Amino acid sequence: MSFSVTEPSNRTKWFAGTAVVLYAIITLLPLMWIIATGFKSPADSISYPPKVVFEPTLEGYVNLFTQRTRMSEDDLAALPPAQTWYEEMVREQGQVISGPSRYGERFLNSVIIGFGSTILCMVLGTAAAYAFSRFRVPLKDDLLFFILSTRMMPPIAVAIPIFLMFRQLGLNDTHLGMILLYTAVNLSLSVWLLKGFIDEIPIEYEEAALIDGYTRFQAFYKVVLPQAATGIASTAIFCLIFAWNEYAFAVLLTSGTAQTAPPFIPTIIGVGGKDWPAVAAGATIFLVPVMVFTILLRKHLLRGITFGAVRK
Repeated sequence: MSFSVTEPSNRTKWFAGTAVVLYAIITLLPLMWIIATGFKSPADSISYPPKVVFEPTLEGYVNLFTQRTRMSEDDLAALPPAQTWYEEMVREQGQVISGPSRYGERFLNSVIIGFGSTILCMVLGTAAAYAFSRFRVPLKDDLLFFILSTRMMPPIAVAIPIFLMFRQLGLNDTHLGMILLYTAVNLSLSVWLLKGFIDEIPIEYEEAALIDGYTRFQAFYKVVLPQAATGIASTAIFCLIFAWNEYAFAVLLTSGTAQTAPPFIPTIIGVGGKDWPAVAAGATIFLVPVMVFTILLRKHLLRGITFGAVRK
């Protein structure tokens, strides 16, 4: 019997497939549980043993986006009929809607700060990585090590100095302050990752473009950037995930105007305690932008590194 060196056996394929399926189930199970909890009633969300089969309801999403006030039965009876299905749902709980919640504002802050810092980080990181890759920078290795060392330090270690500095500069609880902070934290990662991608692009392409009459910026824009798209997409996803999920700085430096969703979601309180369906609904909605951003960039992520290919 002959065996192939490159083709795995059927047993190996079966074992690898089983391992991948089990890993996917273990990874996705908490996510699916959070999504399911968003459609449970408060009673079902805290029931023991936990309910796998339940009657779905949008009560968690209604509670997430509204502020409610409890009223007596007589006061509820004196009110005019409910105009919408969610008003009717709230009245069945002995409450009335007193206004919208602040989750929408916090979610929008996350979008502005997360994507704003990612875009700024990509612009600065790509320019710095190109300079380190193509030019003779004095003390290049020392500078690269210094940039990398900022990533080794836990962010919470500098939280107090940053808080004092932001207070003096008037950047506390501002979108600009959080964008600049997240950009500074992510810049070391983006420079190192993008430098590795740009190093793999043959410099002969740029030299040919310069001979054809391109300026240095035109050669960078029209030759380097298209080939570095895979690296830029991968780095952008990492930077967005950090800025999107960051909690410590958001708690310390924001409280109202620029507060993001991560510190706001745990504060959602329902009647009689924590409203777990509303918390789960907020977490589910919070996952959507990162998932959409990753899906939009999947072409570059799945394409892999194709640097060095000969252009025709």
